[in-house]
Amino acid sequence: MIGGVSHLPTTEAAVTALRALAETYDREIEVTHDIGADRTSRRTAAGVGVITDPDGSLPHEAFVEFGGLPRVSVRLYPEDDALIDVEGVECPDIPRDDVPAFLHSVFGGRVYVRARRVPPGYFLIVPLPEDRTHKEFIPMIVLTPWLSARVR
Repeated sequence: MIGGVSHLPTTEAAVTALRALAETYDREIEVTHDIGADRTSRRTAAGVGVITDPDGSLPHEAFVEFGGLPRVSVRLYPEDDALIDVEGVECPDIPRDDVPAFLHSVFGGRVYVRARRVPPGYFLIVPLPEDRTHKEFIPMIVLTPWLSARVR
């Protein structure tokens, strides 16, 4: 639970939580909304002129970019998950409710990069609440100066 928010039922609730997080860490934020089955990225099978899902709901997707370092962007999907990009490292399938905690760890300086010698490789490690972590492989060619400074 970050900032009193434990559940984010809608994309708009998540965007509101991210705006509050941006204010907390003094970050610029830019939000782009895509509303309707014909506009969202995962609804490619929607027919021409169809804007609602078969159940009558109106899907809402948002793309959020934060200013400053590290470079962070978030794509919030209507299916209650998100794709978070931290310095070029894509972290897919993050539950919507974990997005504020994930970004709190990134902006709060708690993320680190673990190096492995055999076979060589790097992993972005993001601590989450309740003793959970998110681990994502980093190709060596994507290792930016910001990521290199966090290698353990």
